[in-house]
Amino acid sequence: MKHHEDARIDQIIEVLLDKKGTDILLMDLRGLSDAADFFVLCTGTSEQHVKTLADEVAQSLKEAGDPPWHIEGGSTRRWILVDFVDIVVHVFRQEARDFYALERLWGDAQCTEFADEWTAPPEVQSRTPFEFSQS
Repeated sequence: MKHHEDARIDQIIEVLLDKKGTDILLMDLRGLSDAADFFVLCTGTSEQHVKTLADEVAQSLKEAGDPPWHIEGGSTRRWILVDFVDIVVHVFRQEARDFYALERLWGDAQCTEFADEWTAPPEVQSRTPFEFSQS
């Protein structure tokens, strides 16, 4: 899966997809911000999921020889920021992502969405929300 000229971005996206992160978005901030060249945004389904996603990204790049410069938000787990200086990964709970609205704040950025390619198994897809197992 090669999407970007910076292999670290591919690695970050791959980890987030592998760990079932949702709404993954790459924002190209080159020419728009001195803070970073890229933001990667991702949503986790629970506080533990947010922590796991951030930890896995940090560990994966550390093992590849590029440890994060700084990590913020680990104690609240609503928004964890993993800072690789030129790439900043933001892992949110949905309500925090909606509140901070980085997509709107950086509306001029070129964005690339990465769809979660995971689909529920057929036996789960065929159930209605109110259907229960008879076993």
